[in-house]
Amino acid sequence: MGNRILGSGKATTVSGRKHNKCVILPANENMVAEALEKRNQNGTVRARVANDLIIQVGDSSFQLHKLAMVSKSEYLSRLVFQRRSNGAKDTLPKIQIDNFPGGSEIFELVVKFCYGCKVDLTASNIAPVHCAAHFLEMSDDLEQGNLISKTEAFLSFVLFSAWKDIFRIMKSCESVSLWAMKLQILQRCSDAIAWKACIDPKLFTLSEHDAISLNFLANDAENLKHKGIADNWWFEDVSCLRIDHFVEVIKSIKRKGVRSELVGSCVAYWTAKWISGPDNLPKHLTHHQLRVTTESLVRILPEEENSVSANFLLHLLKLGIMMRISSELLNGVEKRIALKLENCRVSDLLVKNYGNDDTVYDVGTVSRVVEAYASSMFKNPTPKLLVVGKLVDGYLAQVSRDGKLSVEQFRSLAEALPSDARYCHDNLYTAIDTYLKAHPRLAEEERTSVCTAMDYHKISQEGLKHATRNDRLPVNITTRLILLEQVKMARSMTSVESDYQRTRTQTIIRVNRCVENEWMTSRNEIKMMRKEVENMKMQLNELQICKMQIQRRAKGFLI
Repeated sequence: MGNRILGSGKATTVSGRKHNKCVILPANENMVAEALEKRNQNGTVRARVANDLIIQVGDSSFQLHKLAMVSKSEYLSRLVFQRRSNGAKDTLPKIQIDNFPGGSEIFELVVKFCYGCKVDLTASNIAPVHCAAHFLEMSDDLEQGNLISKTEAFLSFVLFSAWKDIFRIMKSCESVSLWAMKLQILQRCSDAIAWKACIDPKLFTLSEHDAISLNFLANDAENLKHKGIADNWWFEDVSCLRIDHFVEVIKSIKRKGVRSELVGSCVAYWTAKWISGPDNLPKHLTHHQLRVTTESLVRILPEEENSVSANFLLHLLKLGIMMRISSELLNGVEKRIALKLENCRVSDLLVKNYGNDDTVYDVGTVSRVVEAYASSMFKNPTPKLLVVGKLVDGYLAQVSRDGKLSVEQFRSLAEALPSDARYCHDNLYTAIDTYLKAHPRLAEEERTSVCTAMDYHKISQEGLKHATRNDRLPVNITTRLILLEQVKMARSMTSVESDYQRTRTQTIIRVNRCVENEWMTSRNEIKMMRKEVENMKMQLNELQICKMQIQRRAKGFLI
């Protein structure tokens, strides 16, 4: 025998642990049906007296009796009385009901209840039946143990018992969404889910009153915890909810004090399940509905800084741009990611594209965030700007291998940060070299454009050595780098007090002419310049050896 929900009138019996079921009967039968006949979508109740009422619900017509229906429904009683007051003399009055909660299927259950037949209530139909009872105003003011009180008793029982049944109730609310919100069924389901998600003491600090209340809710969830299931054991079930119901659950969970990072992870889990990319968008949703969904996800994000990852926020930003959500929400996500850049790794910025003609990773969205960060730096400079510069160069090195990455995309990201974001340009040079290697067919002008952000004066000696021998660089850049190395060689020679002042002067004149006239040398001339640099290095090495020998002799004379 199952549990019993006691009340006035006849008892309501609830049976079954895994799938709660309730069989209800009215307290009093004003008319007992001998049979309920159905033909196509229409129904006729047979009794000892003739039918005297037709009720049309949608496409279905029900031939009924006034006594059975009016005695339990204030709504129907009012409609029948109004017809009499208006002088209607039809022997079989017809009442049209539009927008009946749950449609004709639920109305048939109501009819059975009114005629004293057994009605099976389950978690899958309790919400629409409860809404229908309120629609028809079937309260205890007309008769003790009427349908509203019966459904309320079973609804409360289910909310305080089986975890899975709560989600069945929420699923059934989809067809009666407005009524479910009006009667706070969604709110009660959301609160019940939130309570059960909070039973782990690591998630939530309970007050004495909360702890007492929790005893009524913890049965199923406690069993899950004893089996060693992690804090996110409830994610999968919650992620099955449609967006408006999911939002209500997240709001309830926030009010219960669940850790912000767990809430953020749940939002990310739902998003990954339903909207993991353009190829995985729900087919039944319109663009407007997808935009509303995206805006809803942004709004329910926890405000705490570390509640969601930068990678998830980038996915959400990409989705928001694609769905054209409000600029206010879009800018908010942008700024939030920008604030996290200083603690990001390159992998955090990798967000895949899905189109066949697109790059593997979405460089445009990352550029947008970096520009937002740079803009904020002008107002509030930070000592971690160099960290972000290193991050961007690492990201550029990662994406530069993509053959579909355009020169403009590469240059836009490389130039997004201010000049003082890089103390040394070796990492940027590595990214540029990787890009040029992956795009061997670029014109000279395009290769020059790729190098625009690089300051060759900030390249280390080792980087400069590699760059001067790099045939992938444009000729004018290679020339500048070789001449720069010559200047450094000349300075080194004069620093050891040698007779190479003439070579240093000639080199400086050559550099000036190159900069002022912006002439372009041929590859053969570059090879000659490289050879000259090598000769200068050898001469410098000889000078340094000679200097050391002279210094040793001088020490010998002093002794």
